[in-house]
Amino acid sequence: MLIKEREEQQVKEKNTIKSLFARSEITVILATTTLFIIFSLFSDSFLSGYNLFNISRTAAIYIFIALGQAMVVIVGGMNLSLGQIGGLTVVISGYCMHVMGLPPLVAIVAGLIVGCLSGFINGFVMTKLKLNSFVVTLATSFIFTGLINGISKGYPYTEIPKSFTFLGREGFLGIPLLLWFALITLIIVGYIFKYTVTGRRVLATGGNIEAAKMSGINTNNTVVLANIASGFFAAVAGLLWISRTGSAQPSTGGDWMVISFAVAVIGGTALKGGVINVIGILFSSFLIVMVKNGLVMVDANIYFEQAYLGAILLLAVSLDSINNIMKAYKARKDLKLAQQKVTQSI
Repeated sequence: MLIKEREEQQVKEKNTIKSLFARSEITVILATTTLFIIFSLFSDSFLSGYNLFNISRTAAIYIFIALGQAMVVIVGGMNLSLGQIGGLTVVISGYCMHVMGLPPLVAIVAGLIVGCLSGFINGFVMTKLKLNSFVVTLATSFIFTGLINGISKGYPYTEIPKSFTFLGREGFLGIPLLLWFALITLIIVGYIFKYTVTGRRVLATGGNIEAAKMSGINTNNTVVLANIASGFFAAVAGLLWISRTGSAQPSTGGDWMVISFAVAVIGGTALKGGVINVIGILFSSFLIVMVKNGLVMVDANIYFEQAYLGAILLLAVSLDSINNIMKAYKARKDLKLAQQKVTQSI
């Protein structure tokens, strides 16, 4: 009996470990922790309060950038115009404060309206004209870029009130206010997708759009809503970028596409749709920032930065694909065993 109980206990422990590492956030948490230790050992300044504060601020903004991409990825699409929406938000908000002399609150509202409207345009064109998200957002990225250049003429808006930069530069309990804001947002997003009808409808649409239609979900409205949310988070990221830097740069958002996909996918957002992992997004944002920051700290060639990020993204996508293949293989194997048992019982 003792031997049998011991064997059962070992099987339970083995299954627990397998189920633990099957969770996507565990992998990214381990990767982030390992990278943190490596850079801490090889750089004396990596653990300085100033550097960790800056890493946390950047990671917070990356969270919003990733959420902007995740909103459309979970319904089976993508947003190639995410960075341009953020850039357009920055220009409009900067124009309101620098040129028109409007209060920061008005500039914030104007920026959020621009972001939501841009997302609505993407979603509306996709659903009404039945066009692929890749084609639509690629086209609108050029449109938004033209608006950015046309409005700003390539010049930054630097007269930003100090009250606007408070959130981006101050902290509470040694932690940047930006990170506190990002954590609260992740909790809200996690709650919406787990406990609300709207969140479940979005996930259902991304999981199987035909099944979602048959269950009575208006998938077109859901896709439009997801794109509006994408534009909203892109706008928030743009506003936070102004708050951190103290200026509205027209070049903002130029590198967001790689960042948005890298953080979202590494964090566990499935490219096939229907899955989002807020814990994974939190840690993957720190992972990407530490890669960029750590390369500078260890005197690596920063000109290869995009190559490193691309390799990390490719690895994440490959692991996700391999994981899906293994799951499909296991399902077929289990089905075959079940069929054999039925045949033997007959």
